[in-house]
Amino acid sequence: MKKIIILVFFVFAFSASAMEKETTFNKELFDKAQSDGKVVVVSSWIKYCTSCASQMKVLNKAKNDFNNIEYFTFDVTNKEIAKLFDVQYQTTLLIFKDNKEVYRSIGETTKDLIYKAIKSSI
Repeated sequence: MKKIIILVFFVFAFSASAMEKETTFNKELFDKAQSDGKVVVVSSWIKYCTSCASQMKVLNKAKNDFNNIEYFTFDVTNKEIAKLFDVQYQTTLLIFKDNKEVYRSIGETTKDLIYKAIKSSI
């Protein structure tokens, strides 16, 4: 019985992480944020990816901890957006400043390293 309860817990935990993810990327808003001089953070995800959910939690917190950043997410299976950024993998993190990509990582979920990358871009 204990194994069944643990299994049910994990199924709901992974489902909850998957349901929290949504594509927020919008090309017009991305361009506007850049023209307004904001640092723009873009991350990719895919359904049921736990590292994506971990990265998103750090980035959602970063939105509140840093001024003048704009944060967008997209499902990596969206070929149009993935091609725009040349992203092939989930949990890819991109940072743009002054209309240029200044940072790229794949699979980074560590708060300290993500915050360091954002701080170096501000």
